Amino acid sequence: METFLPIAYLQNRFLPFEDAKISVATHALHYGTGAFGGLRGIPDPQKPNQVLLFRLDRHCQRLSSSAKLLMYDLPASQIQATLIDFVQKNKPTCSFYIRPLVYNSGLGVSPRLHNIEKDFLIYGMEMADYLPPGGVTCRISSWYRQEDRSLPLRGKICAAYITSSLAKTEAVESGFDESILMNTQGKVSEASGMNLFIVRNGTLITPGFEQDILEGITRDSILTIARDAGIPVIERAIDRSELLIADEVFLCGTAARISPVKRIESYPLPETRPITTLLRDKLTAITEGRDAHYQDWVFSIPLSA
Repeated sequence: METFLPIAYLQNRFLPFEDAKISVATHALHYGTGAFGGLRGIPDPQKPNQVLLFRLDRHCQRLSSSAKLLMYDLPASQIQATLIDFVQKNKPTCSFYIRPLVYNSGLGVSPRLHNIEKDFLIYGMEMADYLPPGGVTCRISSWYRQEDRSLPLRGKICAAYITSSLAKTEAVESGFDESILMNTQGKVSEASGMNLFIVRNGTLITPGFEQDILEGITRDSILTIARDAGIPVIERAIDRSELLIADEVFLCGTAARISPVKRIESYPLPETRPITTLLRDKLTAITEGRDAHYQDWVFSIPLSA
């Protein structure tokens, strides 16, 4: 059961979470005409009354871009200022997750993006590990990742996550932790809500944007960290069979962070994962503000005593 942060943001004001309600006739509820973001934050382990948010600027830029796909002009600077205010009002005391959402807030039955009211809301919850830290089992989903020509995959559009929901439930109900979706060309795309990496012969490989993946911020961070560490990196199409013979496979995302894969279908993967471990340790150090080289990725928010 989630523990929600006490204050939410809705219709241009902060209010108690339990009072943040929308109409049953809300357009986005019926047609998926919304887009969301997700940020992780932690109390600064080194400084009292400070909270650290990972790559706040990139998350705000992506949500602003997602809003544009919905014909909603919401500057990244406005999103960032509101998120900072949100954190300061909630004063979180443990690891947490923030969910900002832009959506068609008007009441109507015509599927459209024009001539309808928009809104921007925020809520948050306490969050530790999203997936088992020791590793997950995955199945290849019978559902396929959508194509950008039918749904704008450069944004986190709400409607797209019906496929993720179908794939996740299919995986769990058949005895696995997660699903891996192929694209319509038969190549590996991503997991239900995470990007995917494999390691073969010391090289880190991940599907490119042309494989209908989300432009993940954690994915981008891992690519930068790996290159800085001298690990060879390739962005290219990945075949299903490569998953089964990879030296390492891991999933990554804001909620999941870096989660190693220990088995795909009936194929066990190696228990030794040197590159996954190196990247996960490095990412943890960065998000906790312990790596000066990446200090511009971590935004510090002061809280009143």
